[in-house]
Formats: sequence, structure tokens, C-alpha cells
Amino acid sequence: MGLAAIGAGWVDAVVGGGGLIQIPALLLGFPQAAPVQILATNKVASICGTTVSAGTYYRCVRPDLRTVVPLALMAFAGALIGASLVSHISRAAFNPIILVVLVAVGTYTVFTPSLGALTRLRFAGRRHLLAAAAVGFVIGIYDGALGPGTGSFLVFALVGLLGYAFLQASAKAKIANVATNLAALVIFIPQGAVMWKVGLLMGLGNLTGGYVGARTAVAQGSRFIRVVLVVVLGAFTVKIGLEVINQLN
Repeated sequence: MGLAAIGAGWVDAVVGGGGLIQIPALLLGFPQAAPVQILATNKVASICGTTVSAGTYYRCVRPDLRTVVPLALMAFAGALIGASLVSHISRAAFNPIILVVLVAVGTYTVFTPSLGALTRLRFAGRRHLLAAAAVGFVIGIYDGALGPGTGSFLVFALVGLLGYAFLQASAKAKIANVATNLAALVIFIPQGAVMWKVGLLMGLGNLTGGYVGARTAVAQGSRFIRVVLVVVLGAFTVKIGLEVINQLN
């Protein structure tokens, strides 16, 4: 469980998607736990790593707060809504939609080598801020309700829709991810859904992985982040694809 948390923290810090490692580990370790307990405990561990990696990115990359603030605030609001709806949403209903999005995102990333190499903003002024806020809100809802892959979706949206380079996108995505994790815990903690001992122990591993991952991403730059994104999207596509096949059988 500790190794899974460290690996999840590293992946999450570089490009998001740490839940792909951490949630299956929790499901295997605690097969009797309710889904909301798994999600809530994952959020406790994740916020440890995302907070450290967000701080590391901020010190090294200095992302523009004029974009980060509306992105994070709307991500927080969206995650509150998503977390409050989690008990009423069937994952099976989302899986086919997520699979289509993953295939489209992965294909576009692979066949657009110049994507995210340099920052070329597609909007200016108020339109840029509104686009960032919309990205935060929509992906925030997803993170509160389901979660895995949120960081990867944030990175891709900031690169593909807003025009940021991968390194700048990862820095902004981490700050927004702290906001979504916090919002989900605002809902989950009063429900008593968190397995605190497990969550905090995994949080230590996630914290370690998050720090190392952020330092690695800053040192290696946008090209490295792009490669990791493609790998994570591929793994996520296989995982969701198998779930969809199981649903159909």
C-alpha cells in the first residue's frame, strides 16, 4: 500500500492520474469497504501529495495566479457538487463517455507532436479567464464524483484548449487539484467516510512521491510530461475499456 501511494504521488505530480494506482490498491486492500470510503480515503492521501507538488511547482515555475485563481475556485465549486452527488451516480453510466474522451485525447496528443511544447494562448483577457473557469468547473465535478484521471484531464484541457505548454499546465493543474481534493473532503469528512489511519499513512507515501515527481517534471520539462501523459492515458483507456466490456457481458 505504501509503494502504491509513492508511485501514485509521483505520477500525479508529473501529469495527474495517481488515482489509477491508488484506488485499485485500496480496493484490493479493503474489499469490504464502501465505494464512498475508498474515494474519501483516496482524497486524504492525494491531498498530501498534491499540496506538496503544487508548492514545488509554484516555487519553480511561478504559474500566473490570474489564471490559477479562477481555475481553482471553479474547480472547488465543481468538486463540491460532484462529491455531493457521488452516492447517486452510477459509474457504469460514465464509463462509455470517459472511454470516448480518453481515446480522443490520447489520439490527439500522440499525433500532434508540437502540442504543449510552447505556450501559445488561444484566448486573451476575459475570454481566457472564462475558459479557465469553465475547465475547472467541469473537471471539478468529475473529480468530486469519480476522480481517477482528473489531473491528466486538467493538464490536457489547459494544453489543448487554452494553449499552455505542458510544464505550465502541470503547475496550474496541481493547484486546481488541491482545490478539488479539499472540496471533496469537505463533503466526505462529515459523512464519516474517511478511513483515517489508512489515508494518513498513504498520505506520507503520496507526499514523498509528489515532491519527487514535481522536481522530476520541472527538471525534465514539457517533452517528458507529454510522454508520461500518453502512458497514463493509455493505461486509463485500457482500464476503463475493460470495465465497459465487463458491463456489456
